[in-house]
Amino acid sequence: MDHKTLKMNVNGQPIEIKIDPRLRLIDVLRDKLQLTGTKEGCGEGECGACTVIMEGEIVNSCLVMALQCQNKSIITIEGVGARDNLHPLQESFMKNGAVQCGYCTPGMILAAKALLDKNPMPNRDEIKTAISGNLCRCTGYSNIVNAIEQVVKAGDANEL
Repeated sequence: MDHKTLKMNVNGQPIEIKIDPRLRLIDVLRDKLQLTGTKEGCGEGECGACTVIMEGEIVNSCLVMALQCQNKSIITIEGVGARDNLHPLQESFMKNGAVQCGYCTPGMILAAKALLDKNPMPNRDEIKTAISGNLCRCTGYSNIVNAIEQVVKAGDANEL
């Protein structure tokens, strides 16, 4: 198979890489770029563990062919906050017990970030709708919604 050149911006960094055109975005992120915060859960776009933000919209990276990202901007969980400077959503998830096994956490945070980037003052129902494509087996969602609400109430959404 002939490899193709993929050019995209990932977490603010320009990327140019030769890839097999059959690769999905998740494969490039995890296997080629070593951005392993993006998880593969179901591989069918049902669980949200592979959520990333592409051009301001959340997408399931397991359903996106990598070459569809040509000249696009991608944000993964590695592009949100830093170890020594957590994003307000990351801090709130920790403080509110919204992280247990952690498998869904990157996708939940990215879904919340995409919402808050567009609507810094969502109500509880809008938050629930925004994260509805992400499955969590541990928390029952209350702590997750509470964590997002805390960021909204603190006004931190305006600093995202």
